[in-house]
Amino acid sequence: MRVIRTLLSSVVLLGMAIGMFVLPGRSAPGAAQAKGEEAVPAYHRQAPTGLLPTTLSPTLFTDPVVKNSYAAAARIKKTLYQLPCYCHCDRSAGHGSLLDCYVSQHASGCDICMKETFYASEKLRKGKTAEQIREAIIQGEWEQQDLTRYQQYPPAR
Repeated sequence: MRVIRTLLSSVVLLGMAIGMFVLPGRSAPGAAQAKGEEAVPAYHRQAPTGLLPTTLSPTLFTDPVVKNSYAAAARIKKTLYQLPCYCHCDRSAGHGSLLDCYVSQHASGCDICMKETFYASEKLRKGKTAEQIREAIIQGEWEQQDLTRYQQYPPAR
């Protein structure tokens, strides 16, 4: 009996060791990964067909950057619905897209959400489509977004 248990334990451990090398790995949340290797967070490929949830009112917040991000989110809900959020709230909060961050207070404490939203808003004004903006966000272009431009509510044009 003891020999069988030892043999089974050895087989299980060997199988786990082989699995670690054969199966694609996922690093722990927050671990650094190359952009090409990082899983793209959840988003919707197509524009919404029905009603979208209401974003929180900018008047609920005192910080001008936060107010501006919630105001922008309310204006571009259809686009945000089609964008991933790289704070990975799809994993931690079950969000389906960047829009979900603005239906709650989540975005108010997250520079990533706000940077992506301002990036999307600026690119929409320049005539980019949601798909083009999504691809640029996946490439990391949102990371260079300057939040200091939004420290006045409403922002200066």
